[in-house]
Amino acid sequence: MNILIMGPAGAGKGTMSESILRQYDIPHISTGDMLRENVRNHTKLGEEAKSYMDAGKLVPDDVINAMVEDRLKQQDCEKGYLLDGFPRTLVQAQAFEKIEESTGKHVQCVLALEVEFDALCERITGRRVCPKCGAIYHTATKPSKIEGVCDVCGGPLQQRKDDTVEQLKVRMDEYEKSTKPVIDFYEARGVVTHIDASKSRDLVFAQVQETLEKIR
Repeated sequence: MNILIMGPAGAGKGTMSESILRQYDIPHISTGDMLRENVRNHTKLGEEAKSYMDAGKLVPDDVINAMVEDRLKQQDCEKGYLLDGFPRTLVQAQAFEKIEESTGKHVQCVLALEVEFDALCERITGRRVCPKCGAIYHTATKPSKIEGVCDVCGGPLQQRKDDTVEQLKVRMDEYEKSTKPVIDFYEARGVVTHIDASKSRDLVFAQVQETLEKIR
């Protein structure tokens, strides 16, 4: 199965990705993780990306596109992929059509996670993370056993600097401007399923699973 997962900050893309991986055993490809891995491994594309990052510039689309194409050609993607964070813009979506052709791995499903702004605010502002091990908590729905202390490693929990209502508004504006046109692009191809991601994890995954079983 070849899947794209999209949604605004706080919609639960990471949570649903974990559930999809457990159920269907396909690689989760996050463009952020992929970029960091290429830089860490000093690949040719990683070195090129690093030169832009070190200069405080955005990594150009053609570099990201090349990384995605290279990743989809790796052996673990033979059974499919779950692509998270790409394409973010209409230009990237159009470029990805060429990658689909070159790899033979055409998008079969776009999961568009949708949550009202007020619910996103509650999720975002209550989120706490452990900088030591990466564990994620929420003050209301998933609190740590000891307030402010990670259950996993005992590290101090922190709120990310951009987990504020003000920053969420900025990110939502960017999402509406850049990513909504991408969803419209895939709507025209008839592969988008809109998921009500405001419900509990189990109910949201039930919607996702119902969709994926149709293309399995």
